[in-house]
Amino acid sequence: MKIDFAVIGGSYAGMAAALQLARARRQVLVVDAGRRRNQCVDDHDGEAHGFLTQDGRAPAAIAEEARRQLRLYPTVQWMAGLADDGRVAPDGRLEFRVGDVAVSAGRLILATGVRDELPPVPGLAERWGRSVFHCPYCHGYELDQGRIGIVAASPLAQHHAMMLPDWGVPTLFLNGAYDPSADDLDEFARRGTRVEPTPIARIDGFADVVLQDGRTLTMDGLFTQPRTTPSSTIAEQFGCAMEDGPMGPFIKVGAMQDTNVPNVFACGDAARAAGSVTLAVSDGAMAGFGAHRSTMF
Repeated sequence: MKIDFAVIGGSYAGMAAALQLARARRQVLVVDAGRRRNQCVDDHDGEAHGFLTQDGRAPAAIAEEARRQLRLYPTVQWMAGLADDGRVAPDGRLEFRVGDVAVSAGRLILATGVRDELPPVPGLAERWGRSVFHCPYCHGYELDQGRIGIVAASPLAQHHAMMLPDWGVPTLFLNGAYDPSADDLDEFARRGTRVEPTPIARIDGFADVVLQDGRTLTMDGLFTQPRTTPSSTIAEQFGCAMEDGPMGPFIKVGAMQDTNVPNVFACGDAARAAGSVTLAVSDGAMAGFGAHRSTMF
């Protein structure tokens, strides 16, 4: 299959990119492996928040409506499957395979997303997206200024410890992840964040933190700092440069979401140190603009 523009990744960023290209009346193929990062929220009948006009809707409903609207454009093709075997052809075209189908694109947008790797605390992963979160802006308000537990996985817990008093009454469970300095502890006390050094045995109930000394501290919700890894190796296959961010590696991009590989753009969580649905849609739109403009300027 030969196409002008291909988007690998059919979630929020990928669809936002494809929409701009479709509205420029360009032929665009969207390849979707069906691996939306916030699927865990849908699994627990949860809601997305902080996305203008969509606050409180299920992530799956937002994605489904976006897909419906995008596929109304006659120049959009949708292909379910996993893109692999990426390479830059001698003539500069971007080639990859989706199952048995070989695709050759003039411009390529990577919106492949990331996977979250949670700290190995028993019971934490089962509650991911229901009572365990990573973004205060996305889920902090719904905790209604209640008791918030911070399960430290790295020194990034420092940010949660300083931020979350705006959303509730936090307890930072160090769990052996790192040792705050004396100055850090003073800042936590100033902000009203309690520090619990006793290691965690497991998470029970909705958000009950059971400590190794037998105590149970009941929380209204928990936050932690996942390590992120790319959901696909396709960016590396094409030779895209990566950056090592505080949460994990991501694709290095310029102002127009362009990578170091000519005619390859990237957007969404795969091309950010940290992201959200709102930022994914914004970056996706910019990647669509950038890919389109690159055919002229």
